[in-house]
Amino acid sequence: MDLLWFYVAIALAVSDMLHTLIMWKIADNFYILLGGLISEMVNTPLQTWLVHEILEAVFHFIIMSLVFLNLKIGLFAALIHLVIDVGHNLLIKKHINEIEHRALHFVIESIFFIIITIIV
Repeated sequence: MDLLWFYVAIALAVSDMLHTLIMWKIADNFYILLGGLISEMVNTPLQTWLVHEILEAVFHFIIMSLVFLNLKIGLFAALIHLVIDVGHNLLIKKHINEIEHRALHFVIESIFFIIITIIV
């Protein structure tokens, strides 16, 4: 049980790569149309981006809940992923590449889940 945090962080990284693969390689035309529809439904590009991030968090919630058969892990994983995505886009002004992005997520998510496993 001590390594649960590691497995969750790895699974969340795989879920993020799966999301990228599905949305940008397999269903890219649908994803672009969905983005246009969301953009038409909200008032600002910031709101469009936030809806996108929330939908991505829902994706991670579903995947992680299914992988671990645990809604609490799915919820925590989706929330920390959402917080990191929103936080680094709002706070880190320089563009980071894919490896830096994945490393940022993995380190913060690992620390978060280490803390969760210590508390619980």
